[in-house]
Amino acid sequence: MSTCDPQFWQDRLTRCKEQIVAYEDAIDALVNGGVQSYTLNTGQTVQTVTKVNIASLRSMLSELYNRAATLEARVGGCGVSVQRPGF
Repeated sequence: MSTCDPQFWQDRLTRCKEQIVAYEDAIDALVNGGVQSYTLNTGQTVQTVTKVNIASLRSMLSELYNRAATLEARVGGCGVSVQRPGF
């Protein structure tokens, strides 16, 4: 297996997007759905979350969006470049 294989990164991107949907569904149900608890199934874990967990759910969702952006870059070119000013 080569980590420069586009299919490798595409598979991870697909899984990441599935997790994003799961977290968004949980947050929406807790904030807008009038439920007190929600069973969050990310495909890797199943956990019950409540309104107390909204901040950590949003934090994880933000991390997943960042990860998805990185994975999309790798699917397209198998690399991410970080540039900083030279001054």
